[in-house]
Amino acid sequence: MTGVASTRKQELVRSIGADHVIDYSRTDFADGGNSYELILEIGGRSSISRLRRALTSTGTLVIVGGEDGNRLTGGVGRQLRAMALSRFIGQRLTSFIASEELSFIERLAGHLRSGDVTPVIGQRFALAEVPEAMRQMAAGGLEGKTVITMCPDSALPYS
Repeated sequence: MTGVASTRKQELVRSIGADHVIDYSRTDFADGGNSYELILEIGGRSSISRLRRALTSTGTLVIVGGEDGNRLTGGVGRQLRAMALSRFIGQRLTSFIASEELSFIERLAGHLRSGDVTPVIGQRFALAEVPEAMRQMAAGGLEGKTVITMCPDSALPYS
């Protein structure tokens, strides 16, 4: 598995299982040097055409989450364009948007309890600190998942 991250986040990406990490500030993973069977696009910054160049001719692109929102598409414009294009090419272009179903959450909780899945929690902020958390996120200063606590730490059933 190959991960793509900034210089500062290389070790974090290795720690969650990447065998190889590309520093996007130094190397373009879509330069044609390598082709990938599967690309999970989580960052939302690469164009569909650029991502397609990095795929094999029958590879799969999964765009996770939404971005570039407008009144018509509500943040899933790139996903819609990818899925429409996918009907006419050999590559599979699709998206993943999470849904909250009790059975899924229960399975996920089981994986968390067993240690099969370990979340990467970066920083915790109190509810009153959300503006600062947003500033840090916009500046690219946060790693892992950011947690907003709604109650004092002593009231949390877990840490």
